[in-house]
Amino acid sequence: MTQALPELRQRLAEIADLSSAAGLLGWDQQTMMPAGANEIRAEQMGTLSGIVHERFTDDAIGRLLGELEGEEERLRDADPDSDDAALIRVARRDYEKAKRVPGELAVEIARAGALGHQAWVLARERSDFASFLPYLEKNVELKRRYVALFEDDGFDDPYDVLLDDYEEGMKTAEVAALFADLRAELVPLIAAIAERADAVDAAPLHGDFDPAGQQRVVRAVLERLGWSPDGWRLDEAEHPFATSFGPTDVRLTTRYDRSYVGTALYGAIHEMGHGLYEAGVARSLARTPLGSGASLGLHESQSRLWENVVGRGRPFAGFLHGRLREAFPDRFGSVDAEAFYRAVNKVEPSLIRVEADEATYGLHIILRFELEREMIAGTLALRDLPEAWNARMREYLGVEVPDDARGVLQDVHWAAGEIGYFSTYALGNLIAAQLWERARAELPDLEASLAVGDGAPLRDWLGERLHRHGRKFPPKELVERIVGGPIAVRPFADYLRGKLTPLYGLD
Repeated sequence: MTQALPELRQRLAEIADLSSAAGLLGWDQQTMMPAGANEIRAEQMGTLSGIVHERFTDDAIGRLLGELEGEEERLRDADPDSDDAALIRVARRDYEKAKRVPGELAVEIARAGALGHQAWVLARERSDFASFLPYLEKNVELKRRYVALFEDDGFDDPYDVLLDDYEEGMKTAEVAALFADLRAELVPLIAAIAERADAVDAAPLHGDFDPAGQQRVVRAVLERLGWSPDGWRLDEAEHPFATSFGPTDVRLTTRYDRSYVGTALYGAIHEMGHGLYEAGVARSLARTPLGSGASLGLHESQSRLWENVVGRGRPFAGFLHGRLREAFPDRFGSVDAEAFYRAVNKVEPSLIRVEADEATYGLHIILRFELEREMIAGTLALRDLPEAWNARMREYLGVEVPDDARGVLQDVHWAAGEIGYFSTYALGNLIAAQLWERARAELPDLEASLAVGDGAPLRDWLGERLHRHGRKFPPKELVERIVGGPIAVRPFADYLRGKLTPLYGLD
C-alpha cells in the first residue's frame, strides 16, 4: 500500500488539532472570556484560522490526494463501506473547496465573525440594530465574496454555495420545495389550533424558579441521557450551543430564566442531542475530516429529536415532571403529569425562535431562509432588515415585534457569519420525525424506557445507525440508509397532527 495515506492522515490530524484549538477559543469567547478581550481574541482566532487554511490548502495535500485517487477506488471496490476510501473522498471535497478561498479571505471571515459576536451581544442588550449593522454588512460582504469564488461551479443559486457548506449536496430549490410543503401543512394546523387556544394552558411552566434548582434538574436529566463529568461540560452562554473537541471532550451550554423553567431544561436537552452525536462518532475517526456529524441537518435532527419528540413526548415528559416536582414542590406539587405534558406542548405564535413550539417553529425558519436569500442576492438592503423581519413575523405568525432584541437581533448566527445555517433546523425536524418513526418500529419497548428516564435504548440505536459513521457517508445517502427514503415532510406532519389533534380536540 502507498505511503501517501499514512502521510495524509498525519497531516490531517495536525490540522484537526489546530482547528480544535481555534474552536476552543470560540467556546471560551462565549462562556468565560471577559468582554474587553474581544478584539485580541478576534486576532487570535483569525491567526489560527489562517494557519489551518494554509496547512490544509498546501500543495502537499493536493499531491497526496492525487496519488490516492486510484487507491480510493481500490479500497471502495474491496469494501464499499471503507473508512479509508471515505476519508480520501471527504478530504478531497474539503480540499477542493478550501483551495478556492484565498488565505486572506479565510482570515478575514474568521476575524469578522469573532468581532461580530461581541457586537451582537451588546446590540442585543441595548436592542440597537444600528450599532450591529456595520458588522452584519461586513459579514454579508465577505460571504458574497466567498460565493463569487464558486460562480463557475454550476450552482443554480448563489445561496447554494452557502447551503452546501452546511448541508452537503442540498440545493436551494430542494429546500424551498420542502418548505413550501411544510408551510402548507403548518398554516392550516396552526389556524385550527388558534380557534381552540384556551384548550391548553402553559401556566405551570411560569413562576419563580431558582436557577440553582434548575441547574440540579438539568444536570440530573442530562445524566440519564448520557452526560458524565468525565467527558462533558455544562456551562452558561448568552445563546446556548454545543461543541466538541473529540468524542471525549463535549461541551454544552444553556441559559437560565428565573421566570420560565422551559428555557434551561429544553435548551439543555436540545444541546445534549448535539453532544450525543459528537460523542458517538467512532473513536477511529477522531482527528480526521470524518470525525464530526455528517451535516447540520442531521445534527439538528438529533437536537430536535431529543428536545421535542422525546422531551415533549408523553413518556419522557412524565419523567421530567417528576424531577421538577422534587426540585420545585411549591410550584409543581399541585400540577400533575398530564397538565405538564399539555403545557410543554402548547401551540402559540411567539417572538423567539428557540422558545417556539413545534408547530410554529418551522415558520420562524422559513422567514429566516427567505431573508438570507435576499441578503445574499442583494435584493434586501441590510438597513431595512428589521422592517422586513417585523413585516414577515406579522404575516407568518401574526406577532407584533416590540423591539430589535426580540426581533432581528435574537439569534447569534448572522453575527458569526453563519449565513445558510438556519434552514438546517427545519430539515432537522423533518429527519427527526423519520428517525423516530423507524426507531419506534425497531424498539418495541422504547416508550416504556423513556417513561422511566432511560435514554440508553434510543441513544444506542442512534449511535449504531447514525452517530458512529461521522461524515463517512454523504448526508442524503445516510438518511436513505437509515429511513429508506429521502428527507420528507409527511412523517413530521403526521407526527404533529397525531400529538396535537387530541390535545386540542381537533377533528
